[in-house]
Amino acid sequence: ALPMVTVVVGCKSEDGVISLLTTAIEADEPRCLEFPVPSKVNPLNPGVPRWANYVKGIIQHYRARPLTGFKAVIASDVPLGGGLSSSASLEVAMYTFLQQICPDDGDLVAKAQTCQKAEHTFASVPCGIMDQFISVMGRKDHALLIDCRSLEVTPVPLTDPNLVVLITNSNVRHTLSGSEYSTRRSQCEAAAKALGKESLRCATMADLEALKASLDAEVYRRARHVITEIKRTTEAAEALKTGNYGQFGKLMVESHCSLRDDYDVSCQELDELVVAAMDGEGVFGSRMTGGGFGGCTVTLVETTAVEKTMQRIKDRYRGTATFYITKPSPGAYVMKLSGF
Repeated sequence: ALPMVTVVVGCKSEDGVISLLTTAIEADEPRCLEFPVPSKVNPLNPGVPRWANYVKGIIQHYRARPLTGFKAVIASDVPLGGGLSSSASLEVAMYTFLQQICPDDGDLVAKAQTCQKAEHTFASVPCGIMDQFISVMGRKDHALLIDCRSLEVTPVPLTDPNLVVLITNSNVRHTLSGSEYSTRRSQCEAAAKALGKESLRCATMADLEALKASLDAEVYRRARHVITEIKRTTEAAEALKTGNYGQFGKLMVESHCSLRDDYDVSCQELDELVVAAMDGEGVFGSRMTGGGFGGCTVTLVETTAVEKTMQRIKDRYRGTATFYITKPSPGAYVMKLSGF
């Protein structure tokens, strides 16, 4: 749902073999591999290369059968490891390709859930549903409010031509991100259990404060981030609906501070980028995005202030940043190739 894309191009084959090739130079070797179409007797399993696990997971868990053999090439300009949903982009693109050679029932929620399941089981990443949902259901010129409890989605217009979302890639990735994600999730589950709630979505700050003395200090801070972030998210959607970009930006900054101080997933580079972005006119808000410990920030900025904002960041950031000037774009869709 960004202007950057992952594309899968391919066709059926009659030999019962799946042939995959990725053009991503960052991908681990080999970048080309073949394996038989999975069956109940011979299911697919994760292995090497790592990039193929995301694809294998989609093939294994695909919701329609029987699958045939196919040949496919994967190309992407979504930055890997930048917190911009490159894995979900790959999963959803592959699922969308499979829908063309073996149609399923078209259920979008089930499609996103299958992509999430593939990441859980084949990439061993216990991710939430947000990245897959936006990659499946993104709508041009809209943000998407996702209710992870009911799995309802609400498009929120972001059509003002005077606004852009500036993505700034710190171009750093600290090695903590993978293990720390699982740790944060288990801490949140521990907090919910202590509160007697199914999840922290069902808890309030009053619930949390009542048990503060009995909770581990770190678990308390993790829960405080989640509970306050849920409130900020619903408030941000309302602000966007009414065009209150100042309030929306304020909530973005509050979100970053909470991710930094309570959830403890920011890093010095991301903090520098947010501070530099905010220290100028025409900028409404900025925050880290993705799993943290590096990757990208997102900044809501007036179109006329983009160039100055980027230059200010270049001047103040100790590293080398990469910029993407974006608008909300469609989720996955099909392009038919004629003449092939």
